[in-house]
Amino acid sequence: MEYYLKNSCNTSMQMGNALTVKGQVTIPKRVRDALGLKPGDEVDFVLDDHGHVMVQNPKQNVESPQPDRFQRARGSAPNRLGCSVDEYIRLIRGGD
Repeated sequence: MEYYLKNSCNTSMQMGNALTVKGQVTIPKRVRDALGLKPGDEVDFVLDDHGHVMVQNPKQNVESPQPDRFQRARGSAPNRLGCSVDEYIRLIRGGD
C-alpha cells in the first residue's frame, strides 16, 4: 500500500508499507500526525475512481457534517406572527 502526503510545499511524499497476513498495515507516523490520529481512533478509507486510496479522519471530515437535533429543528417552527421576526421585535419593543 502506498501513502501520499501533501507537505507544505504542495508536493507529495510516497511511503510504502507491507500488508500483514491479517490484512493489517501500519499507518505511518507522518500520516497519523497529519490527520491528528490517536490510538483507538477510527479511520475512513476512500477509494476514488482512479484506484487511489485516501485515509481520512472522520472527525475532520467537514464536507458533510451531520446536523445535531438543534440544527435540524432550527427554522422548522411555523411562522404564526404574520410578520418577520425583526418586525415582531420592533412591535413588542414599541419601536417604529
